[in-house]
Amino acid sequence: MEFLAESAKLILPAALVMYAMFLTIRSFLQKDFEKKLIELKVKNSEVILPNRLQAYERICLFLERVSPHNLLPRVNHPGLSATELKSVLAHEIREELNHNLSQQVYMSDNAWNLVKGTSENLILLINEEAGKLPADAKGLDLAKVIFERMSREEDFISGALSEIKKEIRTLF
Repeated sequence: MEFLAESAKLILPAALVMYAMFLTIRSFLQKDFEKKLIELKVKNSEVILPNRLQAYERICLFLERVSPHNLLPRVNHPGLSATELKSVLAHEIREELNHNLSQQVYMSDNAWNLVKGTSENLILLINEEAGKLPADAKGLDLAKVIFERMSREEDFISGALSEIKKEIRTLF
């Protein structure tokens, strides 16, 4: 019995010291882990932030390029019929969007859905206006009615650009 009491006098303090060392080392390792995690997040933000900004820049450029005020003068050639121009415009908008599909990785879902919706609305507007024209209408006639409609209605492309810019400002 005395042997157990003497052993307990030695083992109990040693166990307390070992437990205190365990807590100290665990605390040190946890702080070191948190520090490395913060460093990793900072390093990631240094890499990702420029990519995100570039993605938003490219999307703003996309919206500007598909705006009828920029798109129509670029693709409307003399001699195109309204049907041909409608096809060229829809193809150009889709190609521009396909060219920028990878940018959605860096954007919020709301922003990307806004961009997709804007391009779909623009194609819909072009198809609606082309459908109202006679079969023998010229491309110039279609361009004219598109410009007129865009001037009468709220410019959804400018609205999308404003929302994208607003989201960019949240990054800073």
